[in-house]
Amino acid sequence: MQFCPTCEVRLKKSEANSVLNCPKCGYTENEAKTQKKVEETTKPDLNVLDESDGKETLPTIQIECGKCGHNQAVWWMLQTRSADEPTTQFYRCIKCSYTWRNYA
Repeated sequence: MQFCPTCEVRLKKSEANSVLNCPKCGYTENEAKTQKKVEETTKPDLNVLDESDGKETLPTIQIECGKCGHNQAVWWMLQTRSADEPTTQFYRCIKCSYTWRNYA
């Protein structure tokens, strides 16, 4: 979608050729000259970890595992409920990979 540089009205394409015309002031522009190739580059803003990934990068805490009794786990927080509710804390035992949550 192109706009007229003088009166800012949307340019309309003529049916006969690929010329864009302003219906208000009569400005004309060749559509072929104005087309630009837009390259899409996507960079992930967020790293998603698999169950086996991230044990080295996540922070650890001293907390007892309810399954094996080991006293060290990695932890992370997610917003699982509405925005006015507190975040949910997740813990994963380093020894047995048992995962549990705390609804703080």
